[in-house]
Amino acid sequence: MDSAEAQRYSRQIRLPQVGEEGQQKLLDATALIIGMGGLGSPAAMYLAAAGVGKLVLSDFDRVESSNLQRQIIHRHADIGEPKAFSAKNTLAEINPDCTIEALDYELDGAALSATISAADVVLDCSDNFQTRFAINRECVAAGTPLVSGAAIRMEGQIISFIPGADGPCYQCLYQDDLENEETCAMEGVLAPLVGVIGSLQAMQAMMILTDMQQALVGKLILVDGERMDWRTVKVPRDPACPVCSKLQT
Repeated sequence: MDSAEAQRYSRQIRLPQVGEEGQQKLLDATALIIGMGGLGSPAAMYLAAAGVGKLVLSDFDRVESSNLQRQIIHRHADIGEPKAFSAKNTLAEINPDCTIEALDYELDGAALSATISAADVVLDCSDNFQTRFAINRECVAAGTPLVSGAAIRMEGQIISFIPGADGPCYQCLYQDDLENEETCAMEGVLAPLVGVIGSLQAMQAMMILTDMQQALVGKLILVDGERMDWRTVKVPRDPACPVCSKLQT
């Protein structure tokens, strides 16, 4: 860390939970963010501002006018542009020292596996269960920590999965036979709610990267925006989970 970096991140370095050692870990880290929508926008912006050295952005959609109500990483002038590259341009303005890799195609199969294996932490900011289950399987196989967020209407949730910590994986929480999936397009979502959840995803990712992940194991946070109510639910590992049970000792 040079003197300019020490000055830029001085407010974080002052925290005993981070310090110079923790900030250096952030500078050396790679975070993969899947989905540059309402959750991925604030998550990516805070991670870039906080000095995470490399961000890999995955999204194959293009910016639409209906996105701008909540996807704050994109601008009106970006309508029609690939979200991954629109996000990259914004992040370069926030922190030009952060390396940004934009993937404007769908990650799946071997490409998803390789990209997750190369990351120090994965943020699942996607909007469908099929993608979430695929990300979880690859994170478990690679031993890569996963931070999963979701939001719809005025309700949100966040949970981190730490491989090898005797906690659950995403498959322990949800079965893969879910039907009638709800979406923001159908149900709506209040704009600041995704900002809250996405910001919490960035915070938990930073906790993982600076070795504070033990406080996150098996902890599901539920946010009710209408009632301004927060609840924490302990989620145990499913000993019969088809994804993670065979990898646990």
